[in-house]
Amino acid sequence: MKLTRRVFIMATGISAGALMTGCAGMMAGPLHSSLIPRKAKPSSPAVGNWVASTCQGCTQWCAVQIFVQDGRATRVRGNPLSKTNHGYCCPRGHLIPQQMYDPDRIKTPMKRTNPLKGRGVDPKFVPISWDEALNTVADKMMELRKAGEPGKLMYMRGRYSSTSTELLYGTLPKVWGTGQYFSHSAICAEAEKMGPGLTQGFFGYRDYDLGNTNCLVAWGCDPLSSNRMVPNTMHHFPGIVKRGTVIAVDPRMSTIAAKAHEWLPINPGTDGALASAIAHVILTEGQWGKEFVGDFKDGKNLFVTGKLVDEAAFAEKETNGVVKWWNLELKDKTPAWAEKETLIPADQILRVARAMGKAGSKTTVWMGPGVAMTPRGTYAAMAVYALNGLLGSIDTEGGVWQSSSVPLGKFPSAEKYVDDVAKAGSKGKKLDGRGDKDMPAMMGGKPGSGVVTNNVANGLLKNPGAIKVFLSSWSNFNFSATGAGRWDKAMAQIPFFVHMVPNASEMTQFADIVLPSTFNSAEGWSIVSNMGNGYGYASIQQGAVKRLWDVKQEETEVMWLLAEKLKAKGFPNLFDYYSQEFKDPETGKLPTTAMEFSEIAAKISSATLWMPKEPLKGDAPIKGWAEFKAKGMFSGPKYTLKKGWGGKFGTVTKKFEFYSETLKKGLLEHAKKYETTTDDIMTVSGYVARGDLAFVPHYEPPKRHGSVADYPFTFIDHKSRLNREGRSANVTWYQEFKKVDPGDVSWGDVVKMNPSDGARLGLKDGDSVKITSMAGTIGCQLKLWEGVRPGTVAKCFGQGHW
Repeated sequence: MKLTRRVFIMATGISAGALMTGCAGMMAGPLHSSLIPRKAKPSSPAVGNWVASTCQGCTQWCAVQIFVQDGRATRVRGNPLSKTNHGYCCPRGHLIPQQMYDPDRIKTPMKRTNPLKGRGVDPKFVPISWDEALNTVADKMMELRKAGEPGKLMYMRGRYSSTSTELLYGTLPKVWGTGQYFSHSAICAEAEKMGPGLTQGFFGYRDYDLGNTNCLVAWGCDPLSSNRMVPNTMHHFPGIVKRGTVIAVDPRMSTIAAKAHEWLPINPGTDGALASAIAHVILTEGQWGKEFVGDFKDGKNLFVTGKLVDEAAFAEKETNGVVKWWNLELKDKTPAWAEKETLIPADQILRVARAMGKAGSKTTVWMGPGVAMTPRGTYAAMAVYALNGLLGSIDTEGGVWQSSSVPLGKFPSAEKYVDDVAKAGSKGKKLDGRGDKDMPAMMGGKPGSGVVTNNVANGLLKNPGAIKVFLSSWSNFNFSATGAGRWDKAMAQIPFFVHMVPNASEMTQFADIVLPSTFNSAEGWSIVSNMGNGYGYASIQQGAVKRLWDVKQEETEVMWLLAEKLKAKGFPNLFDYYSQEFKDPETGKLPTTAMEFSEIAAKISSATLWMPKEPLKGDAPIKGWAEFKAKGMFSGPKYTLKKGWGGKFGTVTKKFEFYSETLKKGLLEHAKKYETTTDDIMTVSGYVARGDLAFVPHYEPPKRHGSVADYPFTFIDHKSRLNREGRSANVTWYQEFKKVDPGDVSWGDVVKMNPSDGARLGLKDGDSVKITSMAGTIGCQLKLWEGVRPGTVAKCFGQGHW
């Protein structure tokens, strides 16, 4: 008998069964009879239902459908109605069942029994009831109220939905009375938003017309693997490769770099230098977008290397300050100069710039976090994004678009439930240091308006008594934040910490109470809005499956139950707001349970889509809540081109600003607050620019931690295409298919190093190594790989938990 792999596996299974059942089992029939191939019977269609929901594997929040059989999720696919993912989901979507049914999920509330806290200290958790857990939390909160210290409550969120923005992140601090609430945003993507924000006045994620793009520049991101809109990029990518040019700027050979026409393995942190050199070439060779930017009045190109240009000679159209930008930054930034900084050959820089110039307004410079998530990253983001403006690809066919949206319903106002104690407690200095002299934090162009997530740990260490009760959901700053050791120290001194998460993590080890969260893609209710491929959309998350464990949705159910406990202990405001203001838009009924409250909140958010006051543009009308649950989503109309043209951009000048009056206004306002100059602000904030250079996109040399002699390598991290917001490393498919990420291996944790560096150090593949910086040390295996530039080592984010 031919022993195939399948037959061998069957035989080993039968042998094991025979051993367990004894000789009687063997006597039931000859072993080989069980292995004789039989004609397969026609299989009947799977019995189950496709239930609409939303993936939260990344910030795209794709509309999906989950196949549910007997209350269990068995398959996932993209929602066929989606105009963004085209009915598909990326590998992260297919991991939903594995992550939801992860046996290591937290299954019941727990409390700490070991008073000691610290890295590696066993909390000695014991299971408790929800009643005991929430009573304990409410008691601790009420102690603050009675002491007149409501502001010593802090809430921080990791992943969240739009429901959380109002009901947890928005309402809880406001009604309770604390100003200490912080999002994870600044360790996610806030830095890259400064690029379009301080040039275009759009502080948000961009959309891209990939169906008409002729030159795609993936800069500091890999939209085939991570970043946003992966299914949409995969859908359009073959067409772009066939008709145009794909350029990847990344120190590591990412998936898109492996398939690009040009890979520029840039010296990390020098993105601004490369962008300036490309802009220099585009201007000197006359390839800028004249319809958008304008032209010289006499038609003669005066952009000549090393020569200043008279501003009066140029007539701008939709932009502001292109000549100032040239005179202050670009005139000497040749490819030869950039080669010394970026380590990219000058001839390749020239070739790439010309390809971009040739494609013109149908060039999409897709900028990702890799550009900006470093010290001084704001100017790198501005420099890279400004190339879109220079080529005239803003709001054009084949170019870069602002985001689209659909109208969602607003939750009732909570103003009348905010008492005087809450108003007083909400005031005061925030722990993240936003608005400090050395921390302008100018999201929206306004000083002190942006969150500085990682600085919260520094604030806690400077002022140990500032927070007595800390609530956090879907977070793990002790692992995911740069210099995470500071979080270990800060968390160890928090008197009372409540962690609301589906899985235990490093941060959970510091918790006094652990509350198990639902896996919201299939166990909770919410409405999520997003955009992609030119369409804004809203999609539903609903309780598609039977919950296996005693979990509750932190954004709605936990808030309802906690508010109920607070009311019983003398603080009715939060519960009265939830129970008296949230009316079912269909029936007018008020919620009486946590589950009813959760669904009514979702109905209020989405009622504008299925019972609109006026007909909506976009998809066919949805008739009622039941139909919306079944369809799962609604898409608005196609993006309108040139929406910012004609003086409609959100900047100070209402134009695309190469000379950023928006940035200038903010920095001047910040300097005035401290009775100083913008040069002084730049100095204390760690930037090198002085004078007007601070108001244009420019190259700021990378700030290194530690000397090159002691720390000769540059370390970069990157995301896996299997990484579901940092919580998927525990699932088997993540480990089994890890090799789909270029350079990585399955069931292993490796750091990638160029073979030339390995040879110089006498290292070989598979060696156990330690990576040490001023922040600490981690250990893993070495992978020698040509896909990372010499002098740089790369490691995938998500592995290496302690």
